[in-house]
Amino acid sequence: MTGHITGLDARMILDSRGNPTVEVDCYVDGVLAGRAAVPSGASTGRHEAVELRDGGAAWVGKGVDGAVTAVTEHIAQALVGMPVDDQRMLDETIVELDGTGNKARLGANATLGASLACLHAGAAQHELPVWRYIGGVAGGLMPVPMMNILNGGAHAASNVDVQEFMVVPHGFDSFGEGLRAGVETYHALKGELRKDGLLGGIGDEGGFAPNLPSNEDGLR
Repeated sequence: MTGHITGLDARMILDSRGNPTVEVDCYVDGVLAGRAAVPSGASTGRHEAVELRDGGAAWVGKGVDGAVTAVTEHIAQALVGMPVDDQRMLDETIVELDGTGNKARLGANATLGASLACLHAGAAQHELPVWRYIGGVAGGLMPVPMMNILNGGAHAASNVDVQEFMVVPHGFDSFGEGLRAGVETYHALKGELRKDGLLGGIGDEGGFAPNLPSNEDGLR
């Protein structure tokens, strides 16, 4: 039996960098069914969806009261009564409500939070993990871990311009084996950096953040 959205709630929380972000709850038939927190990057490109930030002195201008209001007073009104397991219709409704090409009216932190909370609620309604719920027939494919082992750019206080150097374990028979290979690579890199006197701080996303002679040295 398909449940229907009866409410959305939202609040400010802090992300892993200590910056405000939005957390959204989705209620189905009066019961909390899905919750999601919105990630935020350290850098954003001019073509990315726009976050709604409050400006001003509080929270160094990064407050999200406006985005929280967008969820509770605008998006919630549009989604209440809709079937929670029609993700396409929910997302299309949110996009139409925003009415801009880059989410500038409601804010990407509001629209994404609402969409993800509904997604988690829909998966819960069908008693499926999210990856299976959205993956369908492709949901049985084994994921490949991607690991950020060297940080630069806006993710680190170093002279390296490239923001993320990542390793992708390929050809392993299980996720666990691929994960082990990535972890072993991370620790091997740590040893090489220590040997070369380059072991310094850790970047925003857990990768090493050394000062290197050039960006190309990060690939060697």
